[in-house]
Amino acid sequence: MKNIILVHGAFADGSGWQGVYDILTAKGYKVSVSGNPDLGIPEDVAAVQRVIDRQDGPCILVGHSWGGAVITVAGNSPKVVGLVYCSAFAPDAGESLASLFASAPADPVNGILPPDKAGFIWYDRDKFHSGFCADLPDALANFMADSQMPIAAKGFTYKYTEVAWKKKPTWYIVATEDHSIPPVLERKMGKRTGGTVSEISGSHCIFIAHPDLVAAVIEAAANGSVSK
Repeated sequence: MKNIILVHGAFADGSGWQGVYDILTAKGYKVSVSGNPDLGIPEDVAAVQRVIDRQDGPCILVGHSWGGAVITVAGNSPKVVGLVYCSAFAPDAGESLASLFASAPADPVNGILPPDKAGFIWYDRDKFHSGFCADLPDALANFMADSQMPIAAKGFTYKYTEVAWKKKPTWYIVATEDHSIPPVLERKMGKRTGGTVSEISGSHCIFIAHPDLVAAVIEAAANGSVSK
């Protein structure tokens, strides 16, 4: 299985996947990066589906953060044969991301702000480095903070129905030093998928800080995906 689609999260874009992309393409995988717009589940799933439709066979979906919520729905496509969650949301039916956050202890380092008057959520620039990507260099963290993509607030209130991880093989990576999604919540979500759960010591952006470790899990998923 050679087709892999990488899906970015909120406050970021697809360029953060370059390290993982370089490792996997060097090994012969066909890797695509979805440019989802962070506008909500219907819009972002549609963006990922357009990339799925371009694949010449079955594929693996990999989601970081909000991207995990997106692949939870987009993964219902019959072309998708496996899911990888990287410090990501893996909601169950009836849940919203807001309800998941409410189920875990609040983290004072988290910089997710209330919605602005246009209905979009930004990450506090003063907390971006410590809360979002503490193990990245200052210059990169500052650039990411100033180039962040906000997410539509409706993305946090959407309630999920049919979730793909209940019927597709799943791998979940916990970021042990995450201040954007609590590690305790990541462990809970990973465990209930019934899939393979691993942990990497690092911030919310482990896929940027440790692309080799994340790529290894994705490769294991590509080699091990079979129907549940």
